[in-house]
Order: sequence, then structure tokens, then C-alpha cells
Amino acid sequence: MTNRTGALLIHGLGGTQFDLGPLHKVLQRAGVETHAVTLPGHGTQPEDLVSVRAEDWLDAVVASYRELAPQYDTFHVLGMCMGSLLALALCERVQHNKGKLVTLAPPIFIDGWSTPWYRGLRHLVYWIPGLPARMKVEEDEPFGIKNSTVRAIVKAKFARGDNFHYRWVPLACVRQVDRLRRQVQANAHKIICPTLVVHAREDELTSLKSAEFLRDTLTDVRVVVLENSYHMICVDNDREKVINSVLEFFGYPPAPARRMRGA
Repeated sequence: MTNRTGALLIHGLGGTQFDLGPLHKVLQRAGVETHAVTLPGHGTQPEDLVSVRAEDWLDAVVASYRELAPQYDTFHVLGMCMGSLLALALCERVQHNKGKLVTLAPPIFIDGWSTPWYRGLRHLVYWIPGLPARMKVEEDEPFGIKNSTVRAIVKAKFARGDNFHYRWVPLACVRQVDRLRRQVQANAHKIICPTLVVHAREDELTSLKSAEFLRDTLTDVRVVVLENSYHMICVDNDREKVINSVLEFFGYPPAPARRMRGA
């Protein structure tokens, strides 16, 4: 009997499975049965995020994991951006040891080069009644993408109103991400599964300090640093390196090379 291998893939804040680029298809071609989870408050409109708490997101991925993992001999967990924070928190909570963990651009710290100097002031604004629910944190250029062609495609999608990613998120939602970050910082040392961290040196949202934290905290970890991408590493210039790093980590041969325009 052939062993079955599955994987739970978790998107980022305000996003969809677009955040993960071709990873679903690549893993499926390698023989991995992939499962996507749509996080609470996502896939509809940004306003639906106002009342969502970090616990709601974590409960959703834990429920998916507990339903899916028993169906497989090997089961991996993979997350992008906020999805990687949830993947870390999930693996700590369930003491995941049935497969491996992949964290892509994990924002343990929000300290990248495009974050404004006053970013720390948001923690004061959180306490002003009603304001975090009304304040909008806009998605703006470079949209986490260094590749000019892909960035233009994303800009056009936003202009058309395509529902691949929210154009903004409420500040109240960012507060929940901050709560999730603190939880991961406090508990990551309890994770027992082999972990891959893939992080861009030029990530405009979260610096390499995040990857270094996981390198120094986890007991079984491999870090891959990308040299030609911003935050959205699954669709940017280094996406082939991301794909092949994940495939290698899971024990599969590399994917065929594909030419990428605008790199």
C-alpha cells in the first residue's frame, strides 16, 4: 500500500491561496494532497475582519488539521506571512510530529524597510475606542513584489477589483496579528517538528531578524535566505528557489525550470 502524504497550506492576512503562488499545483504534481483553509473574515470583504480575533484564525487551522491529519501517513503544514505565524502556533499547540513545517516570510517582527518610523505608535492607537475598527491599513506599491511584471499584474488586479486579496485591512485586525506574533515569540521553542524558514533579505515587511529568531529558537530548523525578492516570495523573482526549497525539504526532486518575465 502506498503511503499517503498531505499538506495544509495557510494563506496570509487579507489574502487567498494566491499568496502561495504555484505551490499547490507543484506539490500535487509531486504526489502531495494539498488542502487550503480560508481563514475567518477572508474571501468576502475587508469589513468582515473587524471582529475577528487571533483565536478564531488559530481555531480554524487547528480544526482543519485535526480533521485532515489522521487521514494521512505523512502530513505537512505550510504557511505564508501571517499564515506562517498560524502554522507555527498550530504546530506548537498540537505538538505536530506527523510531518514537517514550512514557514514562508514569517513576520515574527514587523520591522521591514517599508514600515514607517511611527509603526510602533499603533500600539497606542489600539486603545482609542472605536478607532482601530475604522482605520484602514492600505495595500500599496510595491505590494510586496520586486518583479516589475508581476507587480504590474497585481496592480491591474486591484484596479479591476479582483477578489484575490483585500485592498486594505482594518487596524483592529493588525492588532490581532500582533497578539499572534507575541504568542509565537513566547511558545516557538516548544515546536518539535523539522522546520524550514524561507525569508527574503529585502523583505519590506519583516526583516531577517524574524528568520534569525526562528533559527535560534527552534531545535530542528533550516533557513533559506532569498536575495532577489520582497515579501511575497511565492510569486516574486525567487519563486523557483522557494518551490525547490520546499520540495527538497519534503524529500522530492526539484521542479522543472520555468522562465520568469520581468526578473
